[in-house]
Amino acid sequence: MATPPIAISKAETAWLDFEKPIQELEEELSKLRQIQDKGKSDVSGPIRALETQILKTKKQLYSQLTGWQKVQLSRHLDRPYTLFYVEHMTTDFVELHGDRCYGDDKAIVGGFANLEGQSVMFIGHQKGINTKMRQYRNFGMANPEGYRKALRLMKLAEKFNKPIVTLVDTPGAFPGIEAEERGQAEAIAKNIREMFQLKVPVIVVIVGEGASGGAIGIGVGDRVLMLENTWYSVISPESCSSILWRSWDHKEKAAEALQLTSEAMLKHGLIDEIIPEPLGGAHRDREGMAKTLRATLLRHLKQLQALDPSTRIEKRIERFATMGVYGHES
Repeated sequence: MATPPIAISKAETAWLDFEKPIQELEEELSKLRQIQDKGKSDVSGPIRALETQILKTKKQLYSQLTGWQKVQLSRHLDRPYTLFYVEHMTTDFVELHGDRCYGDDKAIVGGFANLEGQSVMFIGHQKGINTKMRQYRNFGMANPEGYRKALRLMKLAEKFNKPIVTLVDTPGAFPGIEAEERGQAEAIAKNIREMFQLKVPVIVVIVGEGASGGAIGIGVGDRVLMLENTWYSVISPESCSSILWRSWDHKEKAAEALQLTSEAMLKHGLIDEIIPEPLGGAHRDREGMAKTLRATLLRHLKQLQALDPSTRIEKRIERFATMGVYGHES
């Protein structure tokens, strides 16, 4: 079964560096509320004024985020991961394990679950909710056996004619020597090839980080969606900066150059839809985010299930084959 969710209050939620103006206002509001609770004086007026100011500041700040700031939000430690979404969107989740070849990779989880009365195969990266669990999950960086497990589950879903939903959130496939020895590149390449041919509907959602082959290894689908404050790119800003400038100091500049935000991905036709997040990020209202994602998945599943398998496959191949195609005048 899925790991039980952990409730996170606003007070417990960590603040990012660019959120300092909001943090200071929230701390001031907390002090006023303590005074109000003690009943020493009536500060209801200042509280309302401060609440209005906080809301205005939030709307202004989060409406003009840079690429790097969105990367930071996508990596927030309180952000919900795959098992949280499955727990809050579905019932009767049965997790399936192992690739029937080497072992069970904990960085990728998957299994059947009941979504609004229909059985759906959910597969996604899982980073872990605390330090110990992050190590256990290898920080969401899958080994070859993780991608082979994912493919085994996809083929199982196809066998029983069940739709597939993949949730992508990884800084990349595990780059260790042992992963390469066990065929990391082959496992990802095979997944890409096989996902093009799946006869059942496939929906891909970027719920956090979507980096390199680690993301595309479970990222081929009829629909590719992104949560608002996520990123999707061939390389992370830090790695890009390291290659171009021999230092991580230019990661903000790299993030802008990579055009890795959901808005840029939609503009270039690489995704189909941006799913809005709660003000401040998915971690500010985890249950609300799960509810929004659930409604979005149901809408797209209804559209895809109306198509016959051959049409879905043809459209799936066509949409990916046209990515990156351009022309020029002679």
